Amino acid sequence: MSNLRVCVCSLILIGVLGFQAAIGLAVFNYGEALDKTFMFFEAQRSGKLPLDQRGKWRGDSGLKDGSLQSVDLEGGYYDAGDHVKFGLPMAFSVTMLAWGTIEHRKEITNLNQMGHTLWAIRWGTDYFLKAHTQPNVLWAQVGDGSSDHYCWERAEDMTTPRTAYKLDHDHPGSDLAGETAAALAAAAIAFKPYNASYSDLLLVHAKQLFSFADMYKGLYDDSIQCAKQFYTSSGYSDELLWAATWLFRATGEENYLKYVVDNAVYMGGTGWAVKEFSWDNKYAGVQILLSKVLMEQKGGAYTSTLKQYQAKADYFVCACLQKNDGYNVHLTPGGLMYVREWNNMQYASAAAFLLAVYSDYLSAADAKLTCPDGQIQPHEVLNFAKSQADYILGKNPKSMSYLVGYGPKYPIHVHHRGASIASISVLPSLVSCVQGFEAWYRRPEADPNVLYGALVGGPDRNDNFNDDRSDYEQTEPTLSGTAPLVGLFSKLESLFGNIGPYHKQPTTNQPTQSYHHQQKSVPSTTSSGVPVELLHSITKTWNVGSTTYYRHKVTIKNTSQKPITDLKLQIEDLSGTLWGLSPTPVKNTYDLPQWLTVLKPGSECSFVYVQGGPQAKVSVLSYH
Repeated sequence: MSNLRVCVCSLILIGVLGFQAAIGLAVFNYGEALDKTFMFFEAQRSGKLPLDQRGKWRGDSGLKDGSLQSVDLEGGYYDAGDHVKFGLPMAFSVTMLAWGTIEHRKEITNLNQMGHTLWAIRWGTDYFLKAHTQPNVLWAQVGDGSSDHYCWERAEDMTTPRTAYKLDHDHPGSDLAGETAAALAAAAIAFKPYNASYSDLLLVHAKQLFSFADMYKGLYDDSIQCAKQFYTSSGYSDELLWAATWLFRATGEENYLKYVVDNAVYMGGTGWAVKEFSWDNKYAGVQILLSKVLMEQKGGAYTSTLKQYQAKADYFVCACLQKNDGYNVHLTPGGLMYVREWNNMQYASAAAFLLAVYSDYLSAADAKLTCPDGQIQPHEVLNFAKSQADYILGKNPKSMSYLVGYGPKYPIHVHHRGASIASISVLPSLVSCVQGFEAWYRRPEADPNVLYGALVGGPDRNDNFNDDRSDYEQTEPTLSGTAPLVGLFSKLESLFGNIGPYHKQPTTNQPTQSYHHQQKSVPSTTSSGVPVELLHSITKTWNVGSTTYYRHKVTIKNTSQKPITDLKLQIEDLSGTLWGLSPTPVKNTYDLPQWLTVLKPGSECSFVYVQGGPQAKVSVLSYH
């Protein structure tokens, strides 16, 4: 690797029917970011950890959860920087993981990440199966936020009460039971190609939980009062529609589609026009999922109601893109969607994922989005989603990555108990409740354990960020914030990846699938005696209408024993836009990027372009 210098490049996707304007790229490695998000989920695991746990600073914890109530509730995920297992955000997070997997199965498989993806989902769904002990009983929470927050201690040292709380017919929770049903239904789709029997089991529980949620209506935090100050539910109608929609997608059974149509007005599905998608508010997700049914012309007798759902989906997307006649989502000066003061990044990441999904749905249907302020092409929706991902990864006024462990600058004082206290493998003695505050919480040094992949709460409405462990609004990560990034990063990596310095190697046995990333390499034109090899690869193809488009990667290699400077390339027959080289005033002539002045012996650089038809002609004009 000492002789290999990789030019981190990206591309601009243009010139495509339905993709008429450019999608600009910043230099971010979405594949690396994706891998780190899985590491965050591993760090949040409760229970007996597997041998292949990558975050070795973690140990087993919560092994007796549920024992006081004679039920096995080992497993699942800790919610954020604390050790409560809150059912509502955990279930939403699993739904998001599964949805990202469903939409981007091919991309995730190609990245050798399907093993990690399914593990992340199953760590949650196995817990939900344990928690669903009877058709109308769901254990909804383990731990009490108030007592838990009085202590600053590692999960392995927990001394706080591990009381478990359940929902049943006398203590309903349609929101939480509905979200858990949605998570299991979505996970059933994700697992179907790999483990059909497990998929079937998930569906059995999903159907039972939906029936329970619909039959015994009520807010979960009315039944579990101690959850109210941490995850207050604004209602349960959206979760009932959400669960029914996912069950329709998982089963194809018309009664679930009929449910969302019959209850469209009563439950607000066609009434609520929202500017938020989150663990608490699922309306935008429901509306976009049902828009897919409509655009695929599968609405049948329900078409007129599905059009009303789509109108509200369009409202959400137009509001995000600032095209909604003034009724828009607020943007910070740096361009980040800003919804709420506490942990705003979770709203930005969830919305960005939703926009990327809707962009795909529109493209597949050869449709456009009509907003009050103009018509929007699908690629513009994707471009905005990408802008949120890029902000997260460092394209922001602070030049800081808000994904811990990614990039040269990221938060180092994360509001997270386990990250901020020395690992139990390094400090095996007990760190008590109060000792944690005195010795670790207030220390100015960086966290001893890097919480890779944690999306922190992020900056305020003016892009200001305080990297302070005590500022939980800005530095605490959550499951629900990180989960949507799996689908978002997978999508972006599929379009703009394979050109950075990060190359993920398989670390687990990956499920196989009959999809192969197309890649062929041919030499481009070079003059005899020129010590530069140009290797031209097609790394991606797709169709829009009757036209096939190609993503081209050109690798430039210095084959001599001497450094090369002032390399100039001529690129002819280029109909798309190129990224990774610097254009010169001379037509069709390009220099290497300004930051790369010397191509060392044996080193490589690459650039990318996208276009339909034949590849461009690349040749060396001059060099020193």
